[in-house]
Amino acid sequence: MKEIFTARRLYTPVEEIDHPLLTVEDGVISEISSRATKEIPANASLVDFGEAVLTPGFVDIHMHGGAGVDLMRASPPELPVLGKFLASHGVTGYFPTTVAAPLDATYAALGRLADAIEAKQTASNGNRVQARPLGIHLEGPFLSHKRRGVHPPENLVSPTLEIFERLWQAARGHVRMMTIAPEIPGALEVIAEAARRKVCVSIGHSDAEMPIAQEAVKAGARHATHTFNAMRPLDHRDPGIIGEVLSDDRISADIIVDGIHVAPSVVKLFLRAKGRNRAVLITDAISATGMPDGRYQLGPIEVDVKDGKCTSNGSLAGSVLTMDRAVRNVTQFSNWSLRDAVQAATLNPARAVGLTRHHGNLVKGAEANFVVLNKNGEVITTIIRGRGM
Repeated sequence: MKEIFTARRLYTPVEEIDHPLLTVEDGVISEISSRATKEIPANASLVDFGEAVLTPGFVDIHMHGGAGVDLMRASPPELPVLGKFLASHGVTGYFPTTVAAPLDATYAALGRLADAIEAKQTASNGNRVQARPLGIHLEGPFLSHKRRGVHPPENLVSPTLEIFERLWQAARGHVRMMTIAPEIPGALEVIAEAARRKVCVSIGHSDAEMPIAQEAVKAGARHATHTFNAMRPLDHRDPGIIGEVLSDDRISADIIVDGIHVAPSVVKLFLRAKGRNRAVLITDAISATGMPDGRYQLGPIEVDVKDGKCTSNGSLAGSVLTMDRAVRNVTQFSNWSLRDAVQAATLNPARAVGLTRHHGNLVKGAEANFVVLNKNGEVITTIIRGRGM
């Protein structure tokens, strides 16, 4: 049976529709129209969210866990707990993200994550709507020692095609994104091979000078990981990797907008530089997200969380940011509208990783994954494949 959802407005997100009619059949969007141009069919079920806004479900391409669940260690029964938590904050699809760990542990984690992706979880478990893992993001082991952040130095590995192939096989081809420092010997060859396999290669955790970053883009890199963090600092005479990230319109870039990782004024500069089509919001969330202050795991790393700040040995170690909060922060830190901020959390990340056919935008043929927000960007409910929380 057709089910029709309506509200005050809808963001596709590139287009805004007043008084929309979003028609869903078998979990897929079959039509988007407006009450101004089309009447509601008599045989359809109507759900009216009043003055709310309908937007695509958020897509988080860099996150390590939440609700007490660490994705490097999670067992299958724990994933629904995380999925429900993410959905409550508007996320409908996510990329489980690794950290640098012993290779055997990484291979095992990749196998478990591949199992979760291949299971093609139904949108609900009972009455619980869950965000679903869509692909794997390798953050490490090909990172710079100088800009490793909290990634253990003993677990960093020089990039080779052989090790990349082992990681690829362990993940059974589900690696959709990889962060790599392009200045490490062997990195450009691995970047080229990963790009050939349609992996979104992201430069980050890097001390690269600008010419090396440019070589990485020529080799196939097309994105940048948590801009400004774990990167060679920007200098007006030696712009380095950040100079390339901010000035090259061929690449998109993500940023952690929690007010801790990057100052609000610098977030505003980033948004101006990358623009409404290339700026991507991520959370870099760890298992502590949604939990009380205390000590938590980030893969093999112990992290202390206090007053919203995650640290390990004095260094920032992920975040407890949620995507709905990131969206609201963007509107508060800049002159971007709610629709602009939503695009950075939906269409832009989906486009960066090649998933726009079914995720990140509300168009005919896409999965019926959307969020119902109030005018302040707070989540009222989340719909995944046509089913609500």
